Amino acid sequence: MAFTERAESWRSKAHLSGARLPVLVGVTALAALVLVFAGKALLDAAASDALVVERAEQEGGPSVEGEEAVAEEARTVVVHVGGAVADPGVRELAEGSRVQDAVDASGGFAEGAASDALNLARVLSDGEQVVVPTLEEAAGAQGADAGAAGAGASSGSAAGGRVNINRATAAELDTLPGVGPSTAEKIVADREANGPFATTEDLKRVSGIGDKKYEELADLVCVG
Repeated sequence: MAFTERAESWRSKAHLSGARLPVLVGVTALAALVLVFAGKALLDAAASDALVVERAEQEGGPSVEGEEAVAEEARTVVVHVGGAVADPGVRELAEGSRVQDAVDASGGFAEGAASDALNLARVLSDGEQVVVPTLEEAAGAQGADAGAAGAGASSGSAAGGRVNINRATAAELDTLPGVGPSTAEKIVADREANGPFATTEDLKRVSGIGDKKYEELADLVCVG
């Protein structure tokens, strides 16, 4: 059936016999165009929403992966390994790694390394330096420590833990029972003014130390 015949049929059914056929045809065509454009607009809108959702999902994906990558990178420590190792340098290790891991990452101990001088089980912290000494360096350090300990013993104390009243400092004398800072300073001043104490009993020449006080100190002090 032709379009004009359909329009004529619609005019009869709608009781629009009084309306001119060309006008009715134009109105019908306009309505059809409106429906077509409306349908196209709905389809475009739906497609646009789908595209927005798809883009949002795509943009969200890499962001999450990026955050995971940053978190993974944060779970590492960077340390400087030097001294008696095969390949000294800066090493990046997993968080929780120990000194032994840092040494292994640097090629292991070099010949002559004092491997027992370090606590190889200690957990590393970011930014620290691990220096492996040689056997010679470790021996020298132990000798220096022993010398310092000996010097301390000869200056203010003697065998048996007694305090040498001719060599002890005021701080060392202050550790004696009943000898406060003031009395300790008096002992040092007397020693400097009158010379070394010949016997421990000479302490009684210091103001503030009588027979009773001396009896408390007799077994704790010495001269030399």
